[in-house]
Amino acid sequence: MSAHILVIEDEAALAASLRRGLILEGFTVSVANDGPSALAMLRTQTPDLVILDWMLPGVDGLEIARRFRMLGPTPIIMLTARDTVADRVTGLTNGADDYLCKPFAFEELLARIQVQLRRVQAQATGEVLRYGPITLDVGAHVVQVDGRPARLTAKEFEVLDLLLRNAGHVITRTVFYERLWGYDFGGEGNAVEVYISALRQKLEAQGAPRLIHTVRGLGYVLRHES
Repeated sequence: MSAHILVIEDEAALAASLRRGLILEGFTVSVANDGPSALAMLRTQTPDLVILDWMLPGVDGLEIARRFRMLGPTPIIMLTARDTVADRVTGLTNGADDYLCKPFAFEELLARIQVQLRRVQAQATGEVLRYGPITLDVGAHVVQVDGRPARLTAKEFEVLDLLLRNAGHVITRTVFYERLWGYDFGGEGNAVEVYISALRQKLEAQGAPRLIHTVRGLGYVLRHES
């Protein structure tokens, strides 16, 4: 069965072009042209991926991303003309999994869609990662610390997954951006720091010692120091 993509875009010509191109690539596509219509569709549909404009009439894309993110880990690619580093950080920290600025190449959007869909497919394998007091169930999207659940956002889950798969090895900010967002911020922005800080608070709130360590000038490492 082809993946179902929901395009939320108020520019009619662009929405039609995206719909046509994605259908030609084998996807099933639905389109919403404003915020209220998008929210109504999300109440009745569970798409495999959402392409979301930021500046929408009625309800903006950030609010839609926040509401939709509470429903589950379905990937959201934000597609917008807002192209500053601050805009990207805001979009990513409000629920988007990726962020692509207009104007864009359709081939790049298609590549990012495939990255997000492969990530979701990998999560469905039932793989369980363990390190020290942390257990991460990839398929169920559940994290436990010493047997107690830790409630993580979708992006926090991805950051922890990357740290677990590379436990004991330093991961640079560049690698975080390339692996989790498909690009970097040219050395700018603090999205990685935001997620690391949130993860530390949630993991240590479960009674665990400091697990994510800063390596100054390099990045972060997951290390259990007993």
